[in-house]
Amino acid sequence: MATFEVKGGFSLTGEIVPQGAKNEALQVLCAVLLTENKVIIENVPSILDVNSMIELLVEMGVVVEKISETTYSFEAKSIDLEYLQTPQFRKKATALRGSIMIVGPLLARFGKAFAPKPGGDKIGRRRLDTHFIGFQNLGANFEYDATTKFYKVEALNLQGAYMLLDEASVTGTANIIMAATLAKGVTTIYNAACEPYIQQLCKMLVRMGAKIQGIGSNLLTVEGVERLSGTVHKILPDMIEVGSFIGMAAMTESEITIKNVSVNDLGIIPAQFKRLGIDLEVCDDNIFIPKQETYEIESFIDGSIMTIADAPWPGLTPDLLSVFLVVATQAKGSVLIHQKMFESRLFFVDKLIDMGAQIILCDPHRATVIGHNKKIKLKATMMTSPDIRAGVALLIAAMSAKGTSIIHNIDQIDRGYSRIDERLNALGAQIKRIEN
Repeated sequence: MATFEVKGGFSLTGEIVPQGAKNEALQVLCAVLLTENKVIIENVPSILDVNSMIELLVEMGVVVEKISETTYSFEAKSIDLEYLQTPQFRKKATALRGSIMIVGPLLARFGKAFAPKPGGDKIGRRRLDTHFIGFQNLGANFEYDATTKFYKVEALNLQGAYMLLDEASVTGTANIIMAATLAKGVTTIYNAACEPYIQQLCKMLVRMGAKIQGIGSNLLTVEGVERLSGTVHKILPDMIEVGSFIGMAAMTESEITIKNVSVNDLGIIPAQFKRLGIDLEVCDDNIFIPKQETYEIESFIDGSIMTIADAPWPGLTPDLLSVFLVVATQAKGSVLIHQKMFESRLFFVDKLIDMGAQIILCDPHRATVIGHNKKIKLKATMMTSPDIRAGVALLIAAMSAKGTSIIHNIDQIDRGYSRIDERLNALGAQIKRIEN
């Protein structure tokens, strides 16, 4: 596995363009399985998880053509369903969390689907009940082999139904929507996730011929159709990259412009960074972050400590809490970071404490950060990236620290951030990739 050698203390300057959204890409790539017609997808990010998904589609029988660096065409005319029960499929799908979203399209189009229990980040329990309960509501039979950890769903005819999701799962909502597009009758999904990624998936499906109402809300109505056709779809900029770059600029006292961010799809993210005291200006569809020597965390109106917590959209995405936490270590003031969704996502803070950060891990879900106000710099150290988002948070910490830090297991970072070392070095960072 590769390693980053990061020399800290350098300010960045210039412009950077965010990649296509990882989470949206995984959804819309699975959606190509719903039709035998050609689907063209633009702004596809070249990251490990997305490239692995494309490889999986190819092995399933999808004809994939790379039109440009970020544009692909997909033609799922002939799918090898027997491949889904092979050791090769099991190995590839297990390593990719997003592989679970092939189940909905395959069930809708072919009446059956198989999938191993997927892997992904080690950030706590990530149950899949919402997906399979949704399929059962549509009339599918569900089997799970606890020994092989293999899922199987079958349905002669999917039938539309009303369902109230037990949680507003993004991937669960996506999977159920895709299955419902070809079901008979009307499916009503209440407590649906409504992130921009889900909205993008719905808009793509509508262009393919699906009938979906309530896009952007948590109440979706899907009227099944007999077949879907091809389309052209462009993936949004990655809001997690945008947030990561904002935090990185503040920590490293940099002056950068983040170009083409799709401001209207960022939701509460810019406002939450402002609550940490970070200056930023929205200019057309760009975000400018001026150089700041210090930034001060707000308090609530009654004077109590600021709390930043994740929540279903339009609340703050949990994928950015690691970035907020590391940025707070150099702020003036204190903040409580409350990670509600995943109980292991804050365990990387011990690495920040080793670097000199003042953090109290209250429990698996909450950490209190007492900022240094940049009077005490973080110290360089050796660390290992535990997951995608913690990995980039550690990279931000290393870029702001005194000395040279080593970050192992950077494949985790590569899963979500395309050529992050090259792109940041172009702005003045000092990051060296070492292939082990």
